[in-house]
Amino acid sequence: MTLEQAIALGALQGATEFLPVSSSGRLAIAQNYLSGFSQPGVLFDVLLHLGTMIAVLIYFWRDIRDLLTSPFRSDETALQHRKMLLLLTAGSVPTAIIGLAGKEFATGLFHNIPVVASMLMVTGVILYLSERYRTQPHAERKIGLTEALICGTAQGFAIIPGISRAGITIASLLLRGVDGQVAARFSFLLSMPAIFGATLLSLGDLQQVTTDEIAFYSMGAGVALFTGLLSIHFLLAIIRRRRLFYFALYCWAAGALFLTLSLT
Repeated sequence: MTLEQAIALGALQGATEFLPVSSSGRLAIAQNYLSGFSQPGVLFDVLLHLGTMIAVLIYFWRDIRDLLTSPFRSDETALQHRKMLLLLTAGSVPTAIIGLAGKEFATGLFHNIPVVASMLMVTGVILYLSERYRTQPHAERKIGLTEALICGTAQGFAIIPGISRAGITIASLLLRGVDGQVAARFSFLLSMPAIFGATLLSLGDLQQVTTDEIAFYSMGAGVALFTGLLSIHFLLAIIRRRRLFYFALYCWAAGALFLTLSLT
């Protein structure tokens, strides 16, 4: 891997991680067309996701601070934050089960461009259905245990490259009648334990990386962090304007294009 490739892939990851277009699918396709690119397992991809996880930490640092300190507080908002912390923990359980069970299978799919392209089109269908059949949000509709488990299960299936993690988790909550802003916030926060866990599982691959490449990996993660901050802000604006359908069209078009290219 070259420094230029690391920077380009970091920018791609950060720009697409929080948009419902599957950053993992974009990385898999881009890496397939980059001459001389290689990585041990999916270590580089995981470190790029770590960069965008830090972007979530920065963007929502007040929320995260309140969640982590809630067990030790007794103010009027502490109970609400403790409940949210429990819901995030519950939602992380199905994600962890699916992720651990399907890690090897999903890793092998990163080089199968027809599958990645097909999953992009599946993402488009999911986004379309969430816009077409989303329940009108109600002020009293809040995220409960059922919503957390559904969202966590959906996030688990996003281990398949081409399935958008942001897209499938937000869509699952929209279809349950959760407000778009609330759904996006919960999706972002739920991503953190999953990405942290994936990072820990991939640390063993670091010994296969040369000293020079470690610098490239770090640069890629840094670029992903910076562009990820911009991407979060952009997605929240999109959710407010109910424009997910346009991303469905994009996923269908991109998936069809790369599926055709890979088969011809």
